[in-house]
Amino acid sequence: MIGRRPKLFYGNPMTIEKVGIIANTAKEGSGGYTVALRKWLRERGLEVYLEGGIAAEIGLLEPEKSGLWIDADLIVVFGGDGTILRTARLLSERDVPIIGVNLGVFGYLTEVNLDEMYSALEEILSGNFQVERRMMLHAEILNGDTLLQAGSVLNDVVINRGNLSRLVELETAVDGNYLTTFKADGLIVATPTGSTAYSLAAGGPIVFPELDSIIINPICPHTLTNRPVILPEDVVVEVILNTREPGATVTMDGQISFPITYKDRVLIKRSEQVTKLVSSPHRGYLEILRTKLGWGGSQTDLSRKETNAI
Repeated sequence: MIGRRPKLFYGNPMTIEKVGIIANTAKEGSGGYTVALRKWLRERGLEVYLEGGIAAEIGLLEPEKSGLWIDADLIVVFGGDGTILRTARLLSERDVPIIGVNLGVFGYLTEVNLDEMYSALEEILSGNFQVERRMMLHAEILNGDTLLQAGSVLNDVVINRGNLSRLVELETAVDGNYLTTFKADGLIVATPTGSTAYSLAAGGPIVFPELDSIIINPICPHTLTNRPVILPEDVVVEVILNTREPGATVTMDGQISFPITYKDRVLIKRSEQVTKLVSSPHRGYLEILRTKLGWGGSQTDLSRKETNAI
């Protein structure tokens, strides 16, 4: 289709020789699933390496191999979307595909369910799989010209007052051009992947992951005409904190927070890194979206409506 960035296709089954496993050890059953998958993969002649946390959980921690998972050809993640986000940051410098196996209740990024894990991996090991390149954002927090913090995210960068129920003033510019000063509970700057996360809960648009772009979405703005804005992928968003009271924070992917003070600046742009997510062999993005959001309108329902209309 014109204008769409194609997915990457892997067609050589020999490209996967080493598999790394990362698991959220707080999820019930993660240890048992890891043991079973490790055995299944090794029976197929693959090298398997575990991240330190899950290796210690199941009593297989080998110090000389504890870091080898990062050099794998494929990373399998047991958990929910939060575990995928953590993995994406861990692997931001690595060119390795990630497949998420859902141990949670609700997730967009962990596309494979437990009951289809082995059939999905059979497809992947045979070379029959697709990898989506998911855009990431790079954020820098500056005090004057001093860099305080920096990092890349897959979902979003959020600037707010934390647990304090007060408005925050955020002067916002795009490529050096003043946009507006948001007076709101906060501001979300998100990727298309993050459009179905916090931004969606705050009334933002759903943006297909293939459409690289940057979303600016104020949280409960004081001025109701402040609406979400979708920007080109190559712009630089600058946000200056104009609130003097303490308590403001910058949160990356909902997992890492940094305090900021009056006149600190947050620069956000497209990251040079991408996250490579293996698509589920069993369903496409629209089906995942429809299922996760609980939308009706199956093909059967639509056919019935069309028949009734006739």
